[in-house]
Amino acid sequence: MGKYFGTDGFRGEANVELSAKIAFKIGRFLGYYFGEKAAAQQREAKIVIGKDTRRSSYMFEYALAAGITSSGSDAYLLHVTTTPSVSYVTKCDGFDCGIMISASHNPYYDNGIKLLNGNGEKMDDETISLIEDFLDGKSGIPPYALREKIGRTVDYIEGRNRYIGYLISLGLYSFKGKKIALDCANGSAWNIAPSVFNALGAKTYVINAEPDGTNINRNAGSTHIEGLQRFVVENGLDAGFAYDGDADRCLCVDELGNVVDGDKILYIYARYLKEMGELKTNTVVATVMSNLGLFKALDELGIEYVKTAVGDKYVYEYMATNKNVIGGEQSGHIIFGKYASTGDGILTSLKMMEVMLAKKSTLSALTQSVKTFPQVLRNVPVTEKVLVMSAPLVQAAISEAEVVLGSDGRILVRPSGTEPLVRVMAEAVDVPTCEKCIDIVVKAIEACGFVKHE
Repeated sequence: MGKYFGTDGFRGEANVELSAKIAFKIGRFLGYYFGEKAAAQQREAKIVIGKDTRRSSYMFEYALAAGITSSGSDAYLLHVTTTPSVSYVTKCDGFDCGIMISASHNPYYDNGIKLLNGNGEKMDDETISLIEDFLDGKSGIPPYALREKIGRTVDYIEGRNRYIGYLISLGLYSFKGKKIALDCANGSAWNIAPSVFNALGAKTYVINAEPDGTNINRNAGSTHIEGLQRFVVENGLDAGFAYDGDADRCLCVDELGNVVDGDKILYIYARYLKEMGELKTNTVVATVMSNLGLFKALDELGIEYVKTAVGDKYVYEYMATNKNVIGGEQSGHIIFGKYASTGDGILTSLKMMEVMLAKKSTLSALTQSVKTFPQVLRNVPVTEKVLVMSAPLVQAAISEAEVVLGSDGRILVRPSGTEPLVRVMAEAVDVPTCEKCIDIVVKAIEACGFVKHE
């Protein structure tokens, strides 16, 4: 991780950690950097920008576009759209760089800037380091473009519409007769997901699709899925799909109201691919946060797995290097290597529908073989998340917890890549054992004086 850019971009409270001035400077650097590369090929650079529904997203959109055009590159605006759509458009329409303005599942007052390379993949660390050096004044100031060299701002809503058409084209079966709920989190999916499901013939029930700039993720979407659970059961629906603010993740609800998380999604689709003879490398790429139940279920199917660091960036990097076709996170970032280079919530929901229809099965039946181990996660606000990990007292507490868990569980302590938190997760045969082990570690963090009190 860089100084400002974490595992999923530059993120912070709008006009506190992340200001319009910073966005302008990022845009200015990107406009110059990719402009120089494009000039060597005797062409003009073009950068595409998407945003979620946060009030501050408009401010950052204009600031980024101003920076890009002031350096001589062209800024193309997708307007409100999803992160995976920016990835798709960047790659397919030949853009030098893609930018998504979003803080994903964070509350509305936070925002973020996610950068993608010309292949629609997370930006490489070398380029991120150059941007951070510029922000810190360690590199020279790019010249402003003058006269006819000043860049243009172009309305590019057609790119978003083409992405919608792409998703519809991936529907192998008609959804006619299926009653499906979509929780759009008052975010990026609000006008895309319903369009796709309606076009494929589903009877679509949409909730949390009235964004007002401040209600994104508020008691809605994949981080507050209990509302969708009730909605599916009360309306007798076949399934429900919940997205996060920028719709790069999806969690599902089966017809009984049970949550189908990213681990179970990985299991369902990997098993489906194996039955179809299409699970290349016979491997699922998960993360260290995935549940032991997933790995045991995959063992029973003879499917191999690997565990990466948390972050769909790391999942994708492993998949791309090793030519794996399915990977993702428990949180719902699922990457279908054949179709996308980033997590895509709407694509995930389409793929779950595909398996249900192909196997003529309910979603609950597809998950019966996965026996989830109790898993408890506690987010601890801290002042110095990096120092926590190296503190001897904390390391001793982790070792103590591991003794308590034995071979039937595990403890995982890691700094958040996007927030000032340390995440402490325990997995065991029962919840009380999980809580006991988490308490051991959290008390050690408190004793070291790292806990941030409100």
